[in-house]
Amino acid sequence: MADKTLETLFHDTLKDIYYAERKILKALPKMARGADAPELKAAFEKHREETEGQIERLEQVFEIIGKPARGKTCDAIEGILAEGDEILEEYKGTAALDAGLIASAQAVEHYEITRYGTLKRWALVLGLDDAAALLDATLQEESATDEGLTALADSSANAKALEPA
Repeated sequence: MADKTLETLFHDTLKDIYYAERKILKALPKMARGADAPELKAAFEKHREETEGQIERLEQVFEIIGKPARGKTCDAIEGILAEGDEILEEYKGTAALDAGLIASAQAVEHYEITRYGTLKRWALVLGLDDAAALLDATLQEESATDEGLTALADSSANAKALEPA
């Protein structure tokens, strides 16, 4: 068995988030179609564009470490996205749908924030300053998306969810 080091852990985690981002990219249009509020639809569409850029940054990080850009199945994101699908099905046509979609999207964002935060720290420890900068750019976008979703929830979705179906 090969030695397991921070470098191999970094590479494995990079493959994990690469897989996750590509799955998220496919899920965002469905979430946008399911959203009721135009502002939420727009937020999902904007995040889809950002996700494309985030995937490109990840591909640059793979280049920096001299590895092919490949994902490995991320069970965590599979589960989080499956929960989002359940919200779409179970709350379709209700006043609570958007609040549920926001909660689902924030579960995705929080997962991404933990992954990018960790990868950035490890890149710095490994002396991969260029990779750390790329990962930090994505970390900042993910944090801003999370804050934007909170603002949407607070400004309208949560109050609307109080209405009976």
